[in-house]
Amino acid sequence: MFQKFLGALLKNRSTHSYLWVLILFLAGGIVGLGGFTFIYGQGFSYLLDDPKACSNCHIMQSVYNRWNHGTHKAVATCNDCHTPDLLYGKYIVKAINGWNHSVAFSSGNFPEPLRITEFNKKITQKQCLKCHSTFAASVFQLHKNEELQCLRCHSGVGHGN
Repeated sequence: MFQKFLGALLKNRSTHSYLWVLILFLAGGIVGLGGFTFIYGQGFSYLLDDPKACSNCHIMQSVYNRWNHGTHKAVATCNDCHTPDLLYGKYIVKAINGWNHSVAFSSGNFPEPLRITEFNKKITQKQCLKCHSTFAASVFQLHKNEELQCLRCHSGVGHGN
């Protein structure tokens, strides 16, 4: 069936037909390459809440190991600190970060050691305050004129030092 369709397009030999063939070819390549990359990169595991998924990428293994031996293991997973609570927000952030991580790691263009982005720092700050708001309120009272960020002093809490 596809051969008949392709043959009919090529028989017409109009520029319009060639354009459609090119568009279909490019779309197929993008979908095929994207699907392969998603499956090869174990993309489905990132849709779950298992911290082990974060260690799929070898550069994250040490971060996972530090979390696994850290103070937050008993009470928080990666998603508890690094994604918003609402379901749609969680998956939007996962999609943005998944895209950014796949581009960075595929191209080799990422800082070592890894650093949290401003976008993710804001999310993590909100998540810290969700669990520690009572304690944080007293600290923030002492420093009224400063913009306090939990990660400034507690950068290693979730992942150990």
